[in-house]
Amino acid sequence: MVDPIDPRTWQPLGRTEVRIPPMGIGTWAWGDRFMWGFGRGYTEEDLRAAFHVAVQGGVPFFDTAEVYGLGRSERFLGQFLRELDEPDRVLIATKFFPYPWRWRARSLRRALEGSLQRLGRPRVALYQIHWPWPPRDIRVWVTALAQVVRDGLAQAGGVSNYNLDQMKVAEAIFADQGLPLASNQVEYSLLRRDIERNGMLDYAREHGITILAYSPLAMGILTGKYTPAHPPPGARGRRFPMEFLERVQPLIRLMTEIGQGHGGKSPAQVALNWVMQKGAVPLVGAKNEAQVRSNLGALGWQLTPDEIAALDKASEPLQISGLFHRAR
Repeated sequence: MVDPIDPRTWQPLGRTEVRIPPMGIGTWAWGDRFMWGFGRGYTEEDLRAAFHVAVQGGVPFFDTAEVYGLGRSERFLGQFLRELDEPDRVLIATKFFPYPWRWRARSLRRALEGSLQRLGRPRVALYQIHWPWPPRDIRVWVTALAQVVRDGLAQAGGVSNYNLDQMKVAEAIFADQGLPLASNQVEYSLLRRDIERNGMLDYAREHGITILAYSPLAMGILTGKYTPAHPPPGARGRRFPMEFLERVQPLIRLMTEIGQGHGGKSPAQVALNWVMQKGAVPLVGAKNEAQVRSNLGALGWQLTPDEIAALDKASEPLQISGLFHRAR
């Protein structure tokens, strides 16, 4: 059994009435074969176990997208939700992908309806625009997003991978509709801290916009599992070459040392706690029960200010430039 996280630690999602736990489960790997190798190192049964342990552990908040596993991630969540006695206590966030052939604003509503069908739900807690990509102006999609929130298909609306200026545009459009922009989901970890420098983290905090941090473990690099002698497989190995893995080892050793001072916390748990202490909500991937249990160990304690400062300093020279860029 898992001791559930106290619901009193839950927080508002932006300035909406939705409340979320201090951590969510990212489901990019749920059905994805290209990046994560679904079907080789883990199976549907592993994902089912991960889902149920997360719910039992008090973090029933799952982030998915229509493109994750080409819809498999949403379908898995729909299957697992039907196995619960109280499925409504689970919070689902999913995303619309602005493919270039999606031209009309109604494409967003149709995409959400497809997601709802796969999830087996009448609405989601949070619907997000996955990327601010052309050819359509972001105003088209943000206006359509606000409308599906007003129509009750989503309790809240957010964006993902929007820069500060784009987030401000989205915020203004929502405000014109009498709605708060709930969130911006961006890559954020000890190895990717640009939102601290470009003003986004401070602006979001001041304006009540929740930062949802994806890849808070830098695709597994911050777990300490990978070394120059044991690099990550597939596309992740190409993103993090041997030279970078060598350079990151002092940070991993510091995280291990800090974790020992908190009752033997792992580097991954230290990395997740750091994200939460910075004021963001980590969306951490989990492919099996053991990984969920490890993630839950990041909750219920806090890094000290001195420890945060030490981690900031050690990670400073290791910053990576983005999800699909090669680390140097």
